[in-house]
Amino acid sequence: MSIAIDKLLAAQPNTERGRPTQLSADPKGERIAYAAIFLRSIDDPAISKQYNNHIHTTTVARFSPSGYFVASGDASGIVKVWDAVEGVNTKGTYPIISGRINDIAWDGDSQRIIAVGDGREMYGRCITADSGNSVGEISGHSKVINTVAIRQQRPMRAATVSDDSSMVFLHGAPFKYNAKVGGLHKGYVYGVGFSPDGAHLVSVGTDRKIQLYDGKTGKATTQIGDGEHTGSIFSVSWAKDSKRLVTASADQSVKLWDFEVGKAVQTWKFGGDGISVPDHQVGVVWPSRSDGLIVSVNLAGDLNYLVEGSSKPTKFVQGHNKAISALGSGVTDKGQTFWTGSYEGRVCSWNYETGAGTVVEGSHTNQLTAFESTIDRTYSVAWDDTLRISDNKNDIFIGEATKLTAQPKGMALADGRLFVATGKSVDIFIDESLVDSVPMTDTTAISAHGSLVAIGNEKHKVEIYTVGSDNKLRLVEELLDSTEIITALAFSRDGGLLAVGNTKGKIRVYNTATWDTKTDRWSAHTARIMSIDWNAEGTHAVSGSLDTYVYVWSLKSPGSRVKAPNAHNEGVFGVCWLDDGKKVASTGGDGALKIWDVKL
Repeated sequence: MSIAIDKLLAAQPNTERGRPTQLSADPKGERIAYAAIFLRSIDDPAISKQYNNHIHTTTVARFSPSGYFVASGDASGIVKVWDAVEGVNTKGTYPIISGRINDIAWDGDSQRIIAVGDGREMYGRCITADSGNSVGEISGHSKVINTVAIRQQRPMRAATVSDDSSMVFLHGAPFKYNAKVGGLHKGYVYGVGFSPDGAHLVSVGTDRKIQLYDGKTGKATTQIGDGEHTGSIFSVSWAKDSKRLVTASADQSVKLWDFEVGKAVQTWKFGGDGISVPDHQVGVVWPSRSDGLIVSVNLAGDLNYLVEGSSKPTKFVQGHNKAISALGSGVTDKGQTFWTGSYEGRVCSWNYETGAGTVVEGSHTNQLTAFESTIDRTYSVAWDDTLRISDNKNDIFIGEATKLTAQPKGMALADGRLFVATGKSVDIFIDESLVDSVPMTDTTAISAHGSLVAIGNEKHKVEIYTVGSDNKLRLVEELLDSTEIITALAFSRDGGLLAVGNTKGKIRVYNTATWDTKTDRWSAHTARIMSIDWNAEGTHAVSGSLDTYVYVWSLKSPGSRVKAPNAHNEGVFGVCWLDDGKKVASTGGDGALKIWDVKL
């Protein structure tokens, strides 16, 4: 057997309210880079690469001007330099500051890096990309530095902006303090950037003003845009002609400016006329390409494709930028479809063929627990203690949410019955109506096939029930799996096997005809089993665990297995087989949906 990544449906950019999100485009304008960390095709967002060698939460990723390397930073103050082609082969790991890296800039030779952020002893450093040697010092600010930019021409210049309301201008290389320009902005300064020709420098911030400087001397020239934006400006980016720039703001708009005239020539407004916090525009980049495409990101992590002259975005790229806590799969009128839910309540529907993700309108308000689906309906339960139903054709929730008795632990669908296990009961629904509620207080997992219902609990047992025409549960068997709490259950497609996973990473398989153990050798995981699924033939199973591994197991040869290590940072929360039996899907803490090619 073997397992290898076939398709990666990337997570959206990490965002945080009141903080800019950095987007970077490669010199050809073909890909963008952002933290989580992903390198993603602009024209086909389903094509992406992931870099997952950071231990701590990533905060920024920037292409080098050559396009061959990427520098990325994380919340611990570490910067890594790596190969941009495949997203692997780390060239260097450099401790920069003792806190969060907020931004990184490359010089025009792709040899030097300035990284800035929120440190205790310093707010940034300038180093060589190949060795990490210091090539200057970053000084002059009294508070956290938000953004840095380096002039791409000689003589080298750099600029940093900070929460101390100022811009510091540096000469290089080696880079050193030249001047501090204060009093032009009021409040935090979030964005700074040199024009591609090096003639101009711009800064933006909470005062909603756009301040321009001479790119060579750092002297302030003109100020534009006063009163145009009605919210903080988080990000600014230049057109390749150095005559126009674009800004992204918390007023839910992106504006295109002719800085020589000093006016906005186009505005894209999101979220309607009301206040929509998820539509705050927190980042923007203007890639160097012939079609003039602009890409912005909102607080929800959605990417908006904007073109001058078009009043509406030409494309939305949606998905998750939080950990995906639940995964569902099925075949609809659209073909093989996945449903994913993240811990803040967002639900997305994914088309396998195109890789396109769509947010299901009217999502839950808390962490998703489980999905079940038919060809035209999808059922979901979440920690907002509700059961919701969505229409697969239109990707929209329908009807009112059904309030559950307590927090849901799992869900199963069999023979037209929907079973929802909560902290207080197991509820049985038929045709979306509650027909019975059986009190149970310690359930942890549930699975069903035909008239059989398996329920795991905190007493380390799996209780097997049958359900008759009266829709009543009748206990027929108790399985003492281990001394550990049951965390995952899965019947095979024909109902002949039951896989049981626990908190220690062990999986036991039972023959449902006799309830004898079929195998107890699936024990390679080292942490809680989060999800198990069988292939159509019942010969192999896939499992995902908090240990970040995906395993594919063989029932005929229990000692034979293949693994995908570090499949998802911070744990694998969902796995399933595709209907063709040749691929599996997985989701986890990195917010990505991955399709794996499995050769049995």
